[in-house]
Amino acid sequence: MTIERFGIVKFRGQPVTVLGPDLKPGDSAPEFSVQTLDWVTVNGLANTAGKVRIIMPVLSLETDVCDRETRRFNQEAAALSKDIAILIISTDLPFTQKRWCGAAGVDQVTVLSDHLLGDFGMKYGCLIQEARVLRRAAFVVDRLGKITYAVYMPALGDEPNYAEVLAAAQSAL
Repeated sequence: MTIERFGIVKFRGQPVTVLGPDLKPGDSAPEFSVQTLDWVTVNGLANTAGKVRIIMPVLSLETDVCDRETRRFNQEAAALSKDIAILIISTDLPFTQKRWCGAAGVDQVTVLSDHLLGDFGMKYGCLIQEARVLRRAAFVVDRLGKITYAVYMPALGDEPNYAEVLAAAQSAL
């Protein structure tokens, strides 16, 4: 049974229903299925096994805040250990994501789509039922699959604390 929580965030000024539980540090990170830019279904954790993962669900790459956040993590990725994988997940169609990444020059992070199944969103407490988009959050998952950092943005337009997320990933190495 899917957990439904109403009113913890607003979309376009109206309270909405978020599907799934909020996760916290110490929880085992749930495996999730998403699509790559080429529509290949992958398991997000298994696909990055052995690495520390920064997982950033975003509303849409086509919005100002998500665009800025994804570009920022793409820049930061160049200076990080190759043992850290950054996954940006939205419900944008893979076609849209691929076009956006090409136009933005984003090639250091892995952009994935939760459009088809909503599996990530439901397992990580990020899927907004009414709009079928993801709530903004930040997770760091260590090499063993434990969540070491988890924060949900109080408003969809709020950016994460980049330094805090990056420090949590470095600590998880």
